[in-house]
Amino acid sequence: MEYLFTERAHLMCPNMCFGIVTSVNRPFDECGIKEAADVLADAHPFLKALLGYEEEGNAYYYRITDKSQTEVVVQNGEITGSDAPEVLEEYGRLAAVARNLFREGMLRIIAWKAGEKTVFLMVFDHLLADGRGALALAEELANYYVSGIRPGFAEEKLISSKDDFPADSRMPLISRLLVSRANREWRRENRIVSYEQYLSFAEEFLRRDPVRHRLSLIEEAGLSEIIEECRRHQVTVNDYLLAKLFLEEDIGKIIIAGDLRDRLGCYRKGALGNYSTAFSVKIRKREKDLFSLARTIHATVREKMRRPSELYLVLQCYANLDPGLLDAALIASRGGFESKAAKFIGTMFFGFGAPVGYSITNLGRLENTAVDSAFFIPPASPAIRKTIGVLTLNGRTCLCTSER
Repeated sequence: MEYLFTERAHLMCPNMCFGIVTSVNRPFDECGIKEAADVLADAHPFLKALLGYEEEGNAYYYRITDKSQTEVVVQNGEITGSDAPEVLEEYGRLAAVARNLFREGMLRIIAWKAGEKTVFLMVFDHLLADGRGALALAEELANYYVSGIRPGFAEEKLISSKDDFPADSRMPLISRLLVSRANREWRRENRIVSYEQYLSFAEEFLRRDPVRHRLSLIEEAGLSEIIEECRRHQVTVNDYLLAKLFLEEDIGKIIIAGDLRDRLGCYRKGALGNYSTAFSVKIRKREKDLFSLARTIHATVREKMRRPSELYLVLQCYANLDPGLLDAALIASRGGFESKAAKFIGTMFFGFGAPVGYSITNLGRLENTAVDSAFFIPPASPAIRKTIGVLTLNGRTCLCTSER
């Protein structure tokens, strides 16, 4: 049985869903769509999971059932392609509703006919996967639907304790002291946020917190030029995108995601779950030249990636906080629950008091002949004002922005 550990940070936090949209090279086939969803569930136990709870210990876990819990919706009518407005409109409608995961699964698949292709919108609860895991699942769906390639069974093994982190990744002393103090105060308060309380809060929060989504595309020719310029300046395309966002928004800090699959011994190849981290890139010297700034960013990111205390900081924070306190952090910071300890953690550690942050999550480059086009709709964390999801498929980069 797999329990929520670091995943607990996504449990009672509205807008912690995201999407992968693909246009695949096979005509619309309702029976084939449902068959593909069942095949995925046979390979991934979490697709058969609902949320479970043990009152003793206030512990949540993935309750594996005997059937797929994926909701499959086949839309009537036809759309022009993956960039049709109906796709983002449907995502926005689904993301604006708080789901009860004790009764509903963590993945929804919506399908449309688009000429001789089929468009899939896969909406993931963050408890199911991170962006890289979701992209791999979207590939498996496309490969089976188009070519009949059946995914292998993937055993889920989540981060389950601080022992899964390297010894030199401990939080700085001052952070440890603040977390310990907050934990002690939380236990003195002797309170708990129930899942039902959270759902009531989330319903109102989502109603008052609309998120806009928009797409932009860098075609193959333009991407080739950017790649060539990045090579000439010895930076990555991600460094370039970060530099653009710094300059366009005139900001000093951006949160970016980092994949830890190759660093975590608990990870099983192909498994769902969360194996990513996030860290901030701060720029104090305001460069005006795009590639000068990109070089500064490149050095900053590489230094962060080399330092476990920086790379694992957010995960160590999740791991060291009392789980109930982690549940209450967002709600208390927005006035929906009375707790000084949770309000302190929510505002001072996670920035939940107001959405002022900026973020980029780049899922990397993908080549797949089964998929004609794709993009990633990033989660809209309550702490973030604007986040950009980046995905490069078959030589074209698509950026999807989620913004308040």
